[in-house]
Amino acid sequence: MSAALHVVLLLSAAGVLLADVNVMKDVTLGFGQALEKCREESQLSEEKMEEFFHFWRDDFKFEHRELGCAIQCMSRHFNLLTDSSRMHHENTEQFIQSFPNGQVIARKMVELIHGCEKQHDLKEDHCWRILHVAECFKQACVDGGLAPTMEMMITEFIMEAEAR
Repeated sequence: MSAALHVVLLLSAAGVLLADVNVMKDVTLGFGQALEKCREESQLSEEKMEEFFHFWRDDFKFEHRELGCAIQCMSRHFNLLTDSSRMHHENTEQFIQSFPNGQVIARKMVELIHGCEKQHDLKEDHCWRILHVAECFKQACVDGGLAPTMEMMITEFIMEAEAR
């Protein structure tokens, strides 16, 4: 393989990864729009709600049940859960596809979430189970190069705040 072709292939792969990360950023921000609506229902304090904005940080802690309850509420808000509080595959895929270029990673995200659900399926408390699924999902995204950086997220938060 020529050096030029190798460079083109590497740049193409990097472009695809960046596109995936941008879609994940958009999905995260879109999903987060339900947080305020779910804060009271999930008994999330202002402080814990603030923590949510740091979901993609390396040191984010998945230790408060209320966070799982908030994720459950947010998922219900977008109709992403079945009656048994498991991911509704079709609705989740459609939700992800509703974002620019969402079709690029929708199937992959659904597969990652489903794999995490299978690992934690025996936990009876929905809030704890969903919190552990979220932690597993985040790690799978980090490992797969899909996780947006905190810098990306903060830049987006600032741009959204200035636009208001």
